[in-house]
Amino acid sequence: MRIPRFELERYFARHEFSARYLLACSDCEPLSMAELVSMADHDAGELWQSLRLGYTESAGHPTLRAEIARAYERIDPAGVIVAAPEECIFLAMTSLLAPGDHVVCTFPGYQSLFEIARSIGCEVSFWEPDEENSWRFDPDKLAGLLRESTRLVALNFPHNPTGYLPSASDFAEVVGLVRDAGAILLSDEMYRHLEVEEDATLPAACDLYDRAISLSGLSKVYGLPGLRLGWLATRDLEALERIGEMKDYTTICHSAPSEILGIIALRNRVAIIEGQLARVRRNLARLDAFFEENGDCLRWTRPRGGSIGFPRVECTDDTDRFCAELVEDADIMLLPGSVFSYGKRHVRLGFGREDLPEVLDRFGTYLAGRFR
Repeated sequence: MRIPRFELERYFARHEFSARYLLACSDCEPLSMAELVSMADHDAGELWQSLRLGYTESAGHPTLRAEIARAYERIDPAGVIVAAPEECIFLAMTSLLAPGDHVVCTFPGYQSLFEIARSIGCEVSFWEPDEENSWRFDPDKLAGLLRESTRLVALNFPHNPTGYLPSASDFAEVVGLVRDAGAILLSDEMYRHLEVEEDATLPAACDLYDRAISLSGLSKVYGLPGLRLGWLATRDLEALERIGEMKDYTTICHSAPSEILGIIALRNRVAIIEGQLARVRRNLARLDAFFEENGDCLRWTRPRGGSIGFPRVECTDDTDRFCAELVEDADIMLLPGSVFSYGKRHVRLGFGREDLPEVLDRFGTYLAGRFR
């Protein structure tokens, strides 16, 4: 098994910790350790203070799994396994796929959602959106991609990098198509609960379909990527058992401190998510004004969910060069569309951080001096 270079992660490795201004991050404002620990109730505080740094249960701390299960309608703690979010994708695909299987995946997207399948020897078809229709993923196009040999469909909504969120009716149709095909549905829901509009949150796929596996975690919406804590939730316990067996060959178990901190975060999910969502909505309003002022250079399709967008750059036909010059001349990191294998006319922009207004001011000054 030989997996190609992960272009997005290699780009971040070059620039994330050297550029002064980050305008491409997909996570929300990170919480400090002090902030998170201060939220602990009595029981969680006791768990934290008495923590011994031994091995933990392979599937995850029982209390943590119970807190995760509470986020779903039809999931029991036995239907949850804890791992790093990226590890979850690797575990699911290497456990459930075999050479010759057919996989459908939303595209553009996070590279591991399709690249791992291809490295196993699967044939992958891409379900692509319509930029001219607000990046809509048309269920009819998905229907045309499904085959008798389709083993797994990988979805990601709210979508990275476009911020697209389907309507409830479109999503129900999509789940129905996968069910009728008899395929596994791997639903990347890392940005779920970060919807721009009120009451727009879609049901978790694992609550709608018994062969669906929902991927989620604390990295994006909760602003806790340093915990490296994610999970898979499903009613398909046979599939989860195979995933657990594969985990014996990766991390075996999760980090003991991260698990207790994860319990604290999940018990405070409402307050944490409300704070992050308020920041995202404020920042979106600032972005609306920014793109109106810079419409000659950037074309914006406003995201419906998540903390990222995928604007088209009109003042260049090479966003690789555009982003390289931006980080060199203005110390601002943007992510070129080429890291998603999606040409050279788009950039991914993140708006979950507190310093967005300052970064936008600097970016606007750069555009004015460079292109006008």
